[in-house]
Amino acid sequence: MRKIDMSKEPCSECGGRLERKSIDQEFEREGVKVRLSGIAALVCTDCGEIYFQPGGADKVAAAANSLFKLADVEKQHKRSLTAQICQV
Repeated sequence: MRKIDMSKEPCSECGGRLERKSIDQEFEREGVKVRLSGIAALVCTDCGEIYFQPGGADKVAAAANSLFKLADVEKQHKRSLTAQICQV
């Protein structure tokens, strides 16, 4: 199976150009906020629509859910947790 280079595809929302970026995303659940930084994504330069490589959105959701579980176990309610993705 051939891997598709999504950065060469136009934005499905506005037809704009997609650019590789490192983004941050914040999630909130029951008063607890988690923030993930350094997520690899494609972002439309015109409308800002965000695209992930196949499976990427599921991985981001799993990481956020893990932080929510940590907040619950550690009783860090009403606080925020931050994770940064670092590439070696």
